[in-house]
Amino acid sequence: MFISSAYAQASTAAAPEQSLLGMLPLVLMFVVLYFVMIRPQMKRQKEHKAMIEAVAKGDEVVTAGGLIGKISKLGDTFIHLEVANGVELQVQRSAISQVLPKGTVK
Repeated sequence: MFISSAYAQASTAAAPEQSLLGMLPLVLMFVVLYFVMIRPQMKRQKEHKAMIEAVAKGDEVVTAGGLIGKISKLGDTFIHLEVANGVELQVQRSAISQVLPKGTVK
């Protein structure tokens, strides 16, 4: 007839070298992701933890919500922050985002 018969050909098995080369872009993407995103974030977390552990009574700080005040009392998980004369707020230690230089808060 007009259509010729098609015969199946035996396929060759993929070489192990080709499968490793196929995974190479995925491995390279993970390495780049680690050095660009994961490692800097871990470094920032470590610095923040050290800063929180180093705060002392009388330090002037900024909270994550933007409050500026002076630490009046320290606890294990909470601090008392004096934002004005006679006005104290109780804030979690982890909410501290920055320690200011002495004399910033008037």
